Amino acid sequence: MRVPAVAILVAASLATTACRSYEPVLYPNKKLEHVYQDEVDRDIAFCEANAKEYVENPSRARRAAGDATEGAVVGGATGAAAGAVLGSVGRGAGAGAAAGAAGGLARGIFTSRDPSPTYKRFVERCLSERGYEVIGWE
Repeated sequence: MRVPAVAILVAASLATTACRSYEPVLYPNKKLEHVYQDEVDRDIAFCEANAKEYVENPSRARRAAGDATEGAVVGGATGAAAGAVLGSVGRGAGAGAAAGAAGGLARGIFTSRDPSPTYKRFVERCLSERGYEVIGWE
């Protein structure tokens, strides 16, 4: 059985980016210059834990599954159309649905890795109250 090129690309993308998580980047102000890195790490962890407790939205997993379903439907229709032109509607629809589902799931996973604007703002405010200045997220 041959593995479609799309599946290989999606798997490679997931392997390289699935573990990535975003963290606040701090401006080197007086507070940051006068504390040890463990204190900075503890403060960030404290603010992130509070943000997760008060802000995190549990519907993200459902959204990722919805993206996979949407991708399967669009991919199946596209594959069926291509199969009709090339002579095999069933095989085209099957391949298109598989590729579309993989792409939709990947899109949902990548989207769910990025913290929500509310979560970011919560962490930024919490860190600001501790004397830090957040200049971005990486």
